[in-house]
Amino acid sequence: MWSLKVSFSYWYLLFICLGFQVFSLKSVGQQNVKSDKTSAVIQVDLNKKIGPMYPAWAWFGYDEPNYTYMKDGKKLLSEIAALSPVPVYVRAHSLLVTGDGKPALKWGSTNAYTEDANGNAVYDWTIIDSIFDTYIQRGMKPLAQIGFMPEALSVKPQPYKHDWKPGDPYGKIMTGWAYPPKDYKKWAELVFQWVKHSVDRYGKKEVESWYWELWNEPNGYWKGTRDEFFKLYDYTADAVKRALPTAKIGGINIAGTGSEGAQKWLHAFAKHCFSDTNYVTKKIGSPVDAILFHAKGGPKLIDGHVRMNMGTQLRDIQAGFKFVASYPQLKNIPVIIGESDPEGCAACGMHTNPENAYRNGTMYSSYTAASFARKYALADQYKVNFKGAVSWSFEFEDQPWFYGFRDLATNGIDKPVLNVFRMFGMMKGNRVPVSSDHGYDLRTAVDSSFRKAYSDINGMACKDINNATVLLWNYHDDDVKPEAEQVTVQLKGIPAKQVLLQHYRIDDEHSNSYEVWKKMGSPQNPSPEQIAELEKAGQLHLLNSPEYIKTSNGEATVRFALPRQGVSLLKLDW
Repeated sequence: MWSLKVSFSYWYLLFICLGFQVFSLKSVGQQNVKSDKTSAVIQVDLNKKIGPMYPAWAWFGYDEPNYTYMKDGKKLLSEIAALSPVPVYVRAHSLLVTGDGKPALKWGSTNAYTEDANGNAVYDWTIIDSIFDTYIQRGMKPLAQIGFMPEALSVKPQPYKHDWKPGDPYGKIMTGWAYPPKDYKKWAELVFQWVKHSVDRYGKKEVESWYWELWNEPNGYWKGTRDEFFKLYDYTADAVKRALPTAKIGGINIAGTGSEGAQKWLHAFAKHCFSDTNYVTKKIGSPVDAILFHAKGGPKLIDGHVRMNMGTQLRDIQAGFKFVASYPQLKNIPVIIGESDPEGCAACGMHTNPENAYRNGTMYSSYTAASFARKYALADQYKVNFKGAVSWSFEFEDQPWFYGFRDLATNGIDKPVLNVFRMFGMMKGNRVPVSSDHGYDLRTAVDSSFRKAYSDINGMACKDINNATVLLWNYHDDDVKPEAEQVTVQLKGIPAKQVLLQHYRIDDEHSNSYEVWKKMGSPQNPSPEQIAELEKAGQLHLLNSPEYIKTSNGEATVRFALPRQGVSLLKLDW
């Protein structure tokens, strides 16, 4: 990589003389320009501010809670905590499910609630404490999911534990844990005792910083009626507030947010919280301290390669933000995308679901970078209090190497996608405008995804007191890789005559344990030496050595080649 020590004005005049037109399309957070050129020009204005770079990316979740305190689970959580400058929020399913604590795919249990021979409640917080202790010890925060139904409380307890495996029908997992309680007061007492125990163990101030939420995807994971779910919400929220009046409780983590059915759920939930009679208090309304919904894409296998569908995920997000913006009561309520992913089933590997073959390599990385930029842009457009987007991606203990699960690491080895979050962790201060003559505007991305003849070479950028960061990607929905494309990044507003440039890269040659593993022959029993090499390859790497570049009138230009599905982070320190 090399830098041109010339001014922005020189390049602007040069492009005019060559007949190129650089103009802006209206978009929130990003300004993008269509182009048929084979190279891209990206302009970054550090003088202007869009808004703060809040860590909406620092949220993660997974189905199998018992992985939390296992060997590779602890290792990954430590790495996630270390990469973030703020506490990371973690959400897990099945925290109240009955069982022996042994994990399986899409299954977990804590045995927190059982009953004796006389039907009296027996509480055992041992496993839940092991999960939450693991978070708290790393400075992380639970996004505490209250669910699912203990066997002793379920109106239809049998069958209870499922034996789902990849390739099985998804509905096989819906067993006794998905049903309403036979006694809502016993359920409420369970919730009350759990929150009270948390306060006793971790302290009032700590638990006040958590979020509590009920269930998961009630339009799919709930075998009762909608009214029964709202009844469960009232009993749950009342119990949480009785145990800790300052606790934050929200809902409803609906699936397929943009669909007509999901919208009916959301508006019915709002009506219930603001207008209906509470099942417990008999007064109007129910507390809601956060709004949660889900957003997923939909990849397919097309002509032998994976084709992503980010547009579907973005439309879910748009629908959720639009719903929130339509209620004055929700104007300042934190909005959390409870699951935000390229598709729906983390435990469905690429061998049973070949459309999921994007997960091990750089496609997942570039998708993550490009999608989060649009999440921020949509939040700006709808003026909602966007708090976070949970990437439903963790790890699967003692599973085949690079099986193609949607995870951040495999057998303790970091996958390329985790390095995008390491990049996000370096982005601080205020977001600033980025324009690209080779990017997709927000409207096109939402409506049509990324299917044009050219890829989305684009970026987002931040300026802090003593540094600036520019995240750049070369993304297309089709996972095919033509030759790398030239990128020219023009920066203005640099408050120094000289800056130290560090260029981090994720591509087939950098920050990519998967490509190294394949070059080893794809071993399922790698040697200690190979594991050490893979661990090193899984970290975030520089493209080349750091270098000092001079500026002219606060301007600088950086040029480099960026491969399709590659991601770069330029970090400038002064």
